Amino acid sequence: MLRLAVFASGRGSNLESIARAISHGDLDAEIALVLSNNSASGALHFAREHGIPAIHLSTKTNPDPRDFVSRMKSELKHHGADFIALAGYMKKVPSEIVNTYPNRITNIHPALLPAFGGKGMYGMNVHKAVLESGARVTGVTVHIVTNDYDVGPIVAQECIAVRDDDTPESLALRVLEIEHRLYPRALQLFAQDRITINGLRTIHQSPP
Repeated sequence: MLRLAVFASGRGSNLESIARAISHGDLDAEIALVLSNNSASGALHFAREHGIPAIHLSTKTNPDPRDFVSRMKSELKHHGADFIALAGYMKKVPSEIVNTYPNRITNIHPALLPAFGGKGMYGMNVHKAVLESGARVTGVTVHIVTNDYDVGPIVAQECIAVRDDDTPESLALRVLEIEHRLYPRALQLFAQDRITINGLRTIHQSPP
């Protein structure tokens, strides 16, 4: 069973989908901690409503970078987190944390990486870029977090067609539906110890 720390900056819809999968028995995990850089985030509100430890940690609470990393490490250890799921977390995870949890941090990205990834490619920016490019297909990627943006090994992907009448907003809604379905499934692969990493960009999902 995974003891998840979920990092989120916004309303927390992916956090809710993870919690729902756990409650339905579809994900062998427990949410040990929710951490947000945004004190007013819906993710923190959801966590507190459901009795989940919730921490606001940002450059406002800990302006010194060393203190920031130290506090993050301390909270993760204190709550017994052994896996970190980024769920709409709008900050780069410090390298010290990535190195402490090698291949145990995942992120969900609203496009088919390696396309439309990298610094600045988040949220509505991604969907605008997809439409401006003329791409006919987009989707969702769950990948392992490394010290570079959006280049870690891919765990799972699912695609959808881009419609002629799509706007960034309509595309975002349809992509989000996939995120809510795909992320818990990808995390369950880790819970079942079915992930083997073969090099930088290859994931092998072993049979159950």
